[in-house]
Amino acid sequence: MKVVIPGGTGHLGRVLSRALAGQGHEVVVLTRGEARPEPGVRHVRWDGRGAGPWTAEVDGSDVVLNLAGRSVNCRYTRANLREMMSSRVDSARVVGGAIARAARPPRVWLQMSTATIYAHRHDAPNDETTGVLGGDEPDVPAYWAYSVDIAKAWEREQRLADTPHTRKVALRTSMVMSPEPGGAFEALLRLARLGLGGPVAGGRQYVSWIHEDDLVRAIGFLVEREELSGPVNLAAPEPLPYRDFQRALRAAAGVPFGLPATKWMAEIGAFVLRSDTELLLKSRRVVPGRLLEAGFVFDHPEWPAAAADLVRRTRRGLRPVS
Repeated sequence: MKVVIPGGTGHLGRVLSRALAGQGHEVVVLTRGEARPEPGVRHVRWDGRGAGPWTAEVDGSDVVLNLAGRSVNCRYTRANLREMMSSRVDSARVVGGAIARAARPPRVWLQMSTATIYAHRHDAPNDETTGVLGGDEPDVPAYWAYSVDIAKAWEREQRLADTPHTRKVALRTSMVMSPEPGGAFEALLRLARLGLGGPVAGGRQYVSWIHEDDLVRAIGFLVEREELSGPVNLAAPEPLPYRDFQRALRAAAGVPFGLPATKWMAEIGAFVLRSDTELLLKSRRVVPGRLLEAGFVFDHPEWPAAAADLVRRTRRGLRPVS
């Protein structure tokens, strides 16, 4: 099948395009700049904001997997938050327009979203049916609500697109754990090896995650399951508190200790790394209700074994599997 991936040159795009090409699919990545060549992957220019010659790739394709949007791994300044919003909403709008105008529209449009759409909570997990959407939680920084607004606007743009012949799925994705350079796992493993992989602000906040293998398999599952549309959580079924998450990662890496960090220490570290503490401090307790109900079986359901597998791959320099 032909898969078109807008915004497919980032961390997740590299993982997914390589895996899909390895499975024998025709993969076209839409990119705004120069892209590193990948076997079996063709790159086509677009600007992410308006129609152009790239729309011909959508017409006649089987799957559109839209990953476009500014990375969240940055300081949450007003300018960066505005760019996160506009890059996501604009790209979803132009992708929807291309699908709507296609003579032969794709059968499914998978739209990247985020598990950040759910509320900061410790008391219960968030699935797609009973989960609580965020935005008005007490005792959290006010700007966290803007991240939720971005996710809601992202999904709303897909939902309102007039594409009656194309099934639409919003991928509420948790942190993807992969040895691919540039991702969350690489950063967390580096901190652990430096002895800095202890609990942050007590470590009660939940971490939702998914192993790259299960991400790739879940994408294939969603393409084939015609009955699944709307929001779908891409997260392993066993989220765990940050302190336990880091303890398992240290064990996998053979690191005997991890220094704890207070909230203000995390603020300093995030500033130095040009990132934001929301990525560490928000409790994302997300579970894959719809995937499990549909019969999807995770290869890596629990973090200790998944962490051990990822550390092993990193040491051996293994590329993500297809």
